[in-house]
Amino acid sequence: MKTPVVILDQVDKYYPKGVHALREINLQIDQGEWTAVMGPSGSGKTTLLNLLDGLDRPTSGRIEILGVDTNRFGADEWTVFRREHIGLVFQQFYLIPYLTALENVMLAQYYHSMVDKKQAMRALERIGLSDRARHLPSQLSGGEQQRACIARALINAPKIILADEPTGNLDEENEKTVMDIFRELDLEGQTIVMVTHNPELGKLADRRIYLEYGRVTAFH
Repeated sequence: MKTPVVILDQVDKYYPKGVHALREINLQIDQGEWTAVMGPSGSGKTTLLNLLDGLDRPTSGRIEILGVDTNRFGADEWTVFRREHIGLVFQQFYLIPYLTALENVMLAQYYHSMVDKKQAMRALERIGLSDRARHLPSQLSGGEQQRACIARALINAPKIILADEPTGNLDEENEKTVMDIFRELDLEGQTIVMVTHNPELGKLADRRIYLEYGRVTAFH
């Protein structure tokens, strides 16, 4: 029996000046499922992801994550919940420029009230970056920086990984390397929600959800 980890029930999101970013979204994502959220620019993909990581709030409707009604969260509760259960991978790398790759991964541990250098190194080894652990972000290629971000997202064993265009700034070779990592995570049973505009990347996911003008128009 499949276990739902994300449930959206009649979720709408309005912004000022009449912008209706999401309209009546009903969606269930099960444990261990890799879901690709796709659609044209302005279709509401990133807005949906921001609702799932608590960086934004729905105007109406209910969002349940890991059995918890997140509509009841205040800012501090969301911060704790995100830290405990969600790993974030962005198109922009958001690495601290004066910290090494290893230290950037350990920074996620620090926010989790623990620091384990050996565990952080193992996370870098897992994504093939142990030999670059002591390099600064400026000394890493774009693909290496993104892999460091993935290691940072994985370090606290999150229940869900949310990825927003994780290969958007990468060349074809590095794109393949990063997607191979996501494929391995999928095989291990990691729940992944990934926003992408690339249909080839979307085909790797277990399921594809298409948005247009803030509405779900298709499932595949």
